[in-house]
Amino acid sequence: MSDFTPPKPASRPDKVSLWQHIQLFRKDIFASQPERLYRAWMAEFRMPFFRSYFVNQPELVKTVLNERPDDFPKSEIIRGALFSLLGDGVFVSNGEKWKHQRRIIDPAFEGGRLRDVFPSMLDAGHAAVERLTPLATGASLEIEEQTSQLAADVIFRTLFSIPITDNDAKGVFENFRNYQRTQPLMNVASFFKMPRWMPAFQRTSTKDTSAKIRALLTKLTDDRAAEIAAGTAPDDLATKIMTTADPLTGEKFTGADMVDQVAIFFLAGHETSASALAWTLYLLAVDQSAQARVAAEARTASADGDFSFKNLSKMPFTRNVFREALRLYPPVPMMVRENLKQETFRKRKIKVGSQIVISPWHMGRHQRFWDKPDVFDPDRWDRPETKKPAREAYIPFSTGPRVCTGAGFAMVEGVLLLAILAKSFEFRVVDGKVPVPAAHLTVRAKDGIHLSLRPRGPDTSETQTVE
Repeated sequence: MSDFTPPKPASRPDKVSLWQHIQLFRKDIFASQPERLYRAWMAEFRMPFFRSYFVNQPELVKTVLNERPDDFPKSEIIRGALFSLLGDGVFVSNGEKWKHQRRIIDPAFEGGRLRDVFPSMLDAGHAAVERLTPLATGASLEIEEQTSQLAADVIFRTLFSIPITDNDAKGVFENFRNYQRTQPLMNVASFFKMPRWMPAFQRTSTKDTSAKIRALLTKLTDDRAAEIAAGTAPDDLATKIMTTADPLTGEKFTGADMVDQVAIFFLAGHETSASALAWTLYLLAVDQSAQARVAAEARTASADGDFSFKNLSKMPFTRNVFREALRLYPPVPMMVRENLKQETFRKRKIKVGSQIVISPWHMGRHQRFWDKPDVFDPDRWDRPETKKPAREAYIPFSTGPRVCTGAGFAMVEGVLLLAILAKSFEFRVVDGKVPVPAAHLTVRAKDGIHLSLRPRGPDTSETQTVE
C-alpha cells in the first residue's frame, strides 16, 4: 500500500473573528475552513444575517440530496455567481424547469451513447499525445494547461464533432480560460447571503468574456440547427439533445435553451475533467509504482493495436487510481443548497433560507469514514472495508436526482485518457514545485501543477537473460 500523503491546504484555527473569517474566504475557501470539519457530522457558522451549516452526516446528506431534493434547491447565490455565462441551464436551475431540462438531456448520456462517443474521446487522446510529444523533453511543464486543452478537445469532439483546433472551438476555449481567471465559483459570496433585492454584481471583464463565449456557442448551435433541418447533422451529443423532446410536454430546447446547456457542458465537462486529470497525473508522478501499474494495464488493454470500449474493463487499477484522485481532489469541492422549510438537524433548528453546504472535499477525507483518509491508496477500493465509505461518503458527482448526468461519461473519459497518456509518457515531479490545492471554478493548484514528461520506452518489467 502506498504511504504517500499528497498536498492538502492548511486549516484555519477553530476560533477566529468574523473579519478574519471574511479575509480567509477572500484568500481561498479552503483556508477559511477549520480542521474539525474533517471529523464533525455537522458544523454551524454564524453570520450577521444568516446561518450556514456544513453537513457531513450520511443520514442528513441523504435527506438533502436523495430523499427531499425539492425542499433543498440549489442556492440562488450560485446562480448569481455564474448567471452571465450559464443563463438558466441545468447546473443552476431548480424546480420544474430543471426537471424538464433533465428529461431532455439524460437520454444523451445513457450507456449506449457512451459507446458511440468513445471513438471521439480516443481521437482526442491521440491528438494530445501528438501535441505533447515535442514537449516531452524532461523540462518542467504546467500540466493543468495541457489537461484543460485535452478536456476541451473531448467536449467539442463529442458534442459538436469538431476538434479543439476548429476556430470556433478554439475561441470558446481561449475565452473560457480568461473567464476562469476572473470568476471563481466558490468565493465569499457563496456563503454570505445578500438580500434578494440587492443585484448580483460581476466584474466587467467577467461579463464581457461571458458574452464572447455565448456568442460563439450561439453560432455553433445555430449552425447545428441548420444542419438538422437539412438532414446533414452528425449523430453526436448536440444533435441528440437538440432533437429530443421532453416525454411529458413534447417540447424541445429552443436555441437560447441550447446555448445555456452547451455552456453548462463546457463548464462541467471541460473544467471538472481537466482538474481531475491534472491531479491524477500528479499523484502518479509522485507514486512511480502506481504509474508503472497503469502503464502496464494500458499496454494490455491496447494489445490489439488500440484501446476499445470493451477493453476498458481490463484496466481496473487505472479506474481505482482515478476514483482515488476524485476522492482526494473532487473537482467541485462543495455544493450549496438552501432549505425552503424550517428543519431540525442534530437537534438544531435550521431557519428557512439557511445555506446547507455539503462538501465532497471533506467527506472524501473524513476521519470517521476512511482509513488513513489523507493517503493516496488506489488499492483501498478493492478492500471490503471501503464499501461502506464508498457508499456513504464518496460523492464527487453528487448523488440523488441531481447526480451529474455526465458521471458515466467522466469515468470512461478519465480512465481512457490516463491509459493513453501513461502508455505514451513517463510523468515525474519537478523539484521544488509542490502544488497547493485552491478552490477556483474547480479544485485547481494555486500556482499550477508542474511535471516533467519523457517518452515512455518499451516494457522492461521482464528480466532479460543474456547468454
